[in-house]
Amino acid sequence: MEFLISNYITAFFIFLGAVLYSSVGHGGASSYIAIMAFMGSPISSIKPIGLILNIIVSSVSSYRFIRHKLFNIKVFLPVALGSIPAAFMGGYINLPATIYRPLVGLILIAGGLQFLFNIFRYSGAINNEVNPLVGFLAGLLIGFISGLTGTGGGIFLSPLIVFLGWTSVKGASGTAALFILFNSIAGLLGNYSLVKFLPQEIYLYSAAVILGVLIGTQLGIKYLMEEGVKKTLGVVLIIAGIKFILT
Repeated sequence: MEFLISNYITAFFIFLGAVLYSSVGHGGASSYIAIMAFMGSPISSIKPIGLILNIIVSSVSSYRFIRHKLFNIKVFLPVALGSIPAAFMGGYINLPATIYRPLVGLILIAGGLQFLFNIFRYSGAINNEVNPLVGFLAGLLIGFISGLTGTGGGIFLSPLIVFLGWTSVKGASGTAALFILFNSIAGLLGNYSLVKFLPQEIYLYSAAVILGVLIGTQLGIKYLMEEGVKKTLGVVLIIAGIKFILT
């Protein structure tokens, strides 16, 4: 199996993305999509590869965060009930590049702005009563967008549930990780027709995210992600989103 130098460069940046995103319970699909777009990966392979890498990362991170009791079942259940069928329906829809590019670009920019400016300011209260209807509707919307674009939805779910006071910042990590896992599986099942056309680089990229998530989750469990790193991620996502729209 032969790989080009560009494949190894892509794998290296995917590894870094997995370290950073898994440290806060995110799958990192938004970063993988941005990296593959920068490196010229075909549009048809970006969505399923992003979902597969998300599944790998969120599988490990959800297990490790839940094992350390950084998980809230009361938050997870209503959002998952809404998101799983919605992610499947979103995954089933294959948008043309003229629509997919600007949509994903806007999502990357929105995620970057959240990281950069913390638009959803964290609520002072923690352990507010979970509203099942609000959770279900939020899951429905985030799940559909996740399946449609190949992202996991963590960049939207985590700040939302902390802002609502349903869980702590660290508690959101495990909750978001399991949410991303189920979302990504549902989105991939809906997008199954494209899986057989995946390039051989998926094995290299998978190895990169496995190594990245093992490091990232250990950092996330022991230390809260520094604001400076979040802001760096924000800038990267905004630049990637703009490039995704314009190219």
